[in-house]
Amino acid sequence: MARPARLRPRSQSLLVILGLALAGTALADGHPSATELACDAAESAQVIAPAARSATDARAYWLDDRHLQWPHAQPGRFALYHSAQARLVATTGARVAGSDRRLPLTLAQAVLPAEREQRFHFIGAGPRLALSDRDASVLRGLLDGQWLLVREADDGRVLDATGVQLPGLLDALTMQAASRFDLGVHVATGSTTFNLWAPTARAVSLCLHDTGTAPATRTLALQRDMASGVWSVRMPVDLRGRYYTYLVTVFVPGVGMVRNRVTDPYSTSLTTDSRRSAVADLDDPALQPPGWTQASRPAAPASMTDMVIYELHVRDFSASDPGVPAAHRGKYLAFTDAGSRGMQHLRALAQAGLTDVHLLPVFDFASVPESGCVTPAIPHAAADSAAQQAAVGAVADRDCFNWGYDPFHFGAPEGSYASDAADGGVRIREFRAMVMALHAAGLRVGMDVVYNHTSAAGQDAHSVLDRIVPGYYQRLDATGQVEHSTCCANTATENAMMARLMINTAVSWATHYGIDSFRFDLMGHQPRAAMEALQRRVDAATGRHVPLIGEGWNFGEIANGARFVQAAQGSLAGSGIATFSDRARDAIRGGGCCDSGEDLVRQQGYINGLLEAPNAMGHGASRADLLRAADLVRVGLAGTLRDVRMRTAGGADLALSAIDYKGAPAGYAAQPGEVVNYVENHDNATLFDIDALRLPRDTSPAERARVQLLGAALVAFSQGIAYYHAGIDLLRSKSLDGNSFDSGDWFNRIDWTGTDNGFGAGLPPAADNAKNWPLQRPVLADAAIKPSPRDIAWMRDAFRDLLRIRASSTLFRMRSADDIAQRLAFRNVGPEQNAGVVVAHLDGRGYPGAGFSDILYLVNVSPGAQVLALPDEARKPYVLHPVQRAPDAADRRPLQASVDAATGRFSIPARTAVVYVIP
Repeated sequence: MARPARLRPRSQSLLVILGLALAGTALADGHPSATELACDAAESAQVIAPAARSATDARAYWLDDRHLQWPHAQPGRFALYHSAQARLVATTGARVAGSDRRLPLTLAQAVLPAEREQRFHFIGAGPRLALSDRDASVLRGLLDGQWLLVREADDGRVLDATGVQLPGLLDALTMQAASRFDLGVHVATGSTTFNLWAPTARAVSLCLHDTGTAPATRTLALQRDMASGVWSVRMPVDLRGRYYTYLVTVFVPGVGMVRNRVTDPYSTSLTTDSRRSAVADLDDPALQPPGWTQASRPAAPASMTDMVIYELHVRDFSASDPGVPAAHRGKYLAFTDAGSRGMQHLRALAQAGLTDVHLLPVFDFASVPESGCVTPAIPHAAADSAAQQAAVGAVADRDCFNWGYDPFHFGAPEGSYASDAADGGVRIREFRAMVMALHAAGLRVGMDVVYNHTSAAGQDAHSVLDRIVPGYYQRLDATGQVEHSTCCANTATENAMMARLMINTAVSWATHYGIDSFRFDLMGHQPRAAMEALQRRVDAATGRHVPLIGEGWNFGEIANGARFVQAAQGSLAGSGIATFSDRARDAIRGGGCCDSGEDLVRQQGYINGLLEAPNAMGHGASRADLLRAADLVRVGLAGTLRDVRMRTAGGADLALSAIDYKGAPAGYAAQPGEVVNYVENHDNATLFDIDALRLPRDTSPAERARVQLLGAALVAFSQGIAYYHAGIDLLRSKSLDGNSFDSGDWFNRIDWTGTDNGFGAGLPPAADNAKNWPLQRPVLADAAIKPSPRDIAWMRDAFRDLLRIRASSTLFRMRSADDIAQRLAFRNVGPEQNAGVVVAHLDGRGYPGAGFSDILYLVNVSPGAQVLALPDEARKPYVLHPVQRAPDAADRRPLQASVDAATGRFSIPARTAVVYVIP
């Protein structure tokens, strides 16, 4: 263990003056005690008393503060055994050894409240057990030891034994009382208070440091409030600018009694690599960039459907931009360089109609070294070479890039994006400066949050929550092991204090940092009730509506409502919380999210050649496939609304919920503001790369750009929220990478000059793509696929025209399902349709903000011009939308469209979206 510095004279005298008690005091020979050593030790954990029983299973559940249930257990006599020193041994056929208390249990007779029954309905049948009144009354004082639930013979011999899962007990015992405490550190005039919820801890001490690297100057014991499980200490001195960690002595199943040195789950800032928490007052003017309190911000959206979102990674934005000062590249401060290419690009998008930038994770995450990260040197190699990815992979664990979906501290800014990660104040100021700059550009700022898992659990060095309250914050399976269905250690936001951590940190981001909206990663792993509570809290705290959107995928241990009503597709109707829709996405792109092998080529979609332009592997498609895809595209255009009706390819007039999507209802939302429409985001291959694989190989770069625009147009015309991945307007490629989360700057870069879209940067990283290299190699080697700067510029400008069209009328973003049912009508439908063209009429008469009495848009995905007879549109004085007929319109092909007003006969050019209006 490292030798800590002795207490500084000023600190010693301060302790004497304040009369504060040291948790660890100096020994007679002047050497620090073990507790003081732990503050600065190289290790972050010390086993004080090893567990006599190494098993970690927990097959039983606390239901509340008196009742337990052991699913699938045989009948018998049951008892709880306790050991203050983790000495319990339960061997089958022998009596329990090492116990200092036995609490007998009886079969429960009472019916639990409905909320409790519902919460634990998933655990399975088994004996429900109860403590006596007397034993229940002493339980609170015994939380800090080891417990085993034992089924035993009449003579006390063990028949079976298991640990008991704690969340039901801790919520029942402490939740109400804990609500009285503001957790974390709070600085007031002349005082600093530290509050930590650790109901199973035996002792909690505070290590205080003058700087982020200095040894501890003092160690203070926190006092436990028995009712709440909150440990606190109040110091009559302002400690802002100092740093701290906690020493938590707690029983860890399978390990024993452990002293863990941990940071604060409610940290608002940290030192380099999150080693220490910072004492900060987020209202302190010293943590505000100049102009922070006077800065203007864009108004909240009048409707969720007014949002047009651009999803952007902080590092992608500037890491490869030579026009940004070197010290700002890949950092928060790059957004303050108003003259950079990137900021010019964002301002131009905002002027065209973009409303929001959503940032990939900017909370503190674990995967990037915050000091000394490296940027690999990329060799000059062929477009299909493996050399580039080898260079990236060689330093992937210590380079400066990661998406950041591995949360470390939910409420603190990420340090690798700050100019100085060691100073806890710097990242706060620079994060705020970034938000100010985006607001000044006319853009609201959304934040990607990841509350469904943590980067680690158990005794891992990157574990925080589970080292403070083992077995509480993470979701456990039927044996007590942490679930990992989300890829990492799942959290349990159904547990009160995990939900509270999520809600409180979201409120902090919204109130202290000016965050305008949130995107929730794998939101379907969270309860609808927790998300609705969060919505109420952030709205009340900010005095405005804070839009919430998220991934509502339904999978894993909570699928189909197994544990609670999920915040998932089909379960959020009426909540006002939006989910990403894969219905139209998959129809437009083809295939599904996770295609590999020949499916990457074979599964052509609506815009990239399904039936109309088959590639070398796509000749098995049928007209029925194209009709099905066209129907799903219309589902997206109609907002994926469950109750809106349309005529399908089969000729039936059906509610969208009655249309099948992979065994689920295609329509699932109650209102258009509950759906996010997209064809590309950070996950999976970009749209350009999907089209590079699925379009016929001889498709020209100019036509590939047109296909990209068709995908963007279908999003722009869809009712609901429009969501675009940064660079979609620049034909962004990741060189066919299907999962670029750790692929470095090289495969994720954005060239705001529009010179290079990234295609042909080498074979994508082997870890997730090597199985597809045989298919990818010839595509990357085909130089005819790569767009020219002229193609990129065309897409950039045509995309902005799309934004202008969407912004021109509320008919593209109607407010309610009733509005859409009454004012949206599809033409060219049914079994006899021309399935390569989707056509929709929007009735604007009397609709606020419509701008036009009628809008008719036609999207022709076919590689040839198409003629349609639309008798419902005959004798109407349609003209081309003002944006498309403007002299500076980027896409000149709509000018080739024609309409015979007398007959309603429309001619639409190949691969073109045409918008007609009646003023």
